[in-house]
Amino acid sequence: MTNVLLIDDHALVRAGFKAILEGEPGFTIVGEAENGESGLRMARSLRPDVVICDLHLPGLSGLEVTERIRQSMPELKVMIVTVQEEGPLPRRLLDAGAHGYVVKACERKEFIHALREVSLGRRYLSASIAQRLALESVNAPKGKSPFDSLTARELEITRMFCLGRRAVDIAESLSLSPKTIATHKTRLLAKLGVGDLVSLSRMARAYGLFDPNVE
Repeated sequence: MTNVLLIDDHALVRAGFKAILEGEPGFTIVGEAENGESGLRMARSLRPDVVICDLHLPGLSGLEVTERIRQSMPELKVMIVTVQEEGPLPRRLLDAGAHGYVVKACERKEFIHALREVSLGRRYLSASIAQRLALESVNAPKGKSPFDSLTARELEITRMFCLGRRAVDIAESLSLSPKTIATHKTRLLAKLGVGDLVSLSRMARAYGLFDPNVE
């Protein structure tokens, strides 16, 4: 039996995962969380076999959750299920130790297949993501993405700024102080060699860091 923990901030999405897994033999949902912080606490106490995690969460991002799980609980396997297909995040998540990366638009059959593969310790990528990763060096301007230099937290803050979020709102969402957000902003702009948020947004769009139509 594979014990599964769900981490997604949308109750309807979690309900959908539960409906799918309850009809499949071999899986048991041992818990569900609506943000990264509570998800990590549950992972530590419940020790599931697989954590199904959204990428964009309030507070800790899916990338940060993956990094912390793999650092402190390396036996746990993480499968990211998200709408984000483009940009450096799929590669960063794989580098962080995620076993699977599946798009939410996938069919039920693929979702179950991916989960079974991940539960066995194998890597699984949706076909569209695997193709993008294979072609990223060709498609990305100047090859390697400059966003590879950012930390998980800086990537999440960058995404929020590019989606038009105000610093005070980002601080509240991530449970940080506005001063901390300002410090992150200064550092990430310096790392990327841009002078303002407009230039940052243009660069992020060019490298597929975020989809302006999806928050």
